[in-house]
Amino acid sequence: MGRIQKEYVVSTAKNGVGETSGSYQTPRGWHAVCEKLGDGAEANTIIFRRQVTPWKYTPELHAQYPNKDWILTRILWLCGQEPGLNQGGNVDSYERAIYIHGAGDHVPWGRPSSLGCVRMKNRDVIELFDAAPNGTDVWIDENS
Repeated sequence: MGRIQKEYVVSTAKNGVGETSGSYQTPRGWHAVCEKLGDGAEANTIIFRRQVTPWKYTPELHAQYPNKDWILTRILWLCGQEPGLNQGGNVDSYERAIYIHGAGDHVPWGRPSSLGCVRMKNRDVIELFDAAPNGTDVWIDENS
């Protein structure tokens, strides 16, 4: 597969790593970017049910809904590349809707806090989105 081109500080699942559907864990192993959503949206644009909305995330909005796992700015939807680990059956990352996506400034970067997705700073997810075409390899490793 590929070689590391860039590393980012992210936030992964508060439930740790794991591949099973419904676990709210971040799946490990080789993935690929399968779909990209949000091209051209402004930073902090709320993406709801995979649709770019006209709404913007604000700290005040987060204060109203403190437990919401905001999906902001861009989505890179991941497909697992390892049958039985993160592809197929009840471990399929794509069917689990595992994304790399933007998140609000409330996120404790570098610490687990998501519901399974890989959350990134909005400026970083825009940079990654622009640099990573569909098919780009993504390695997820709890020891990195």
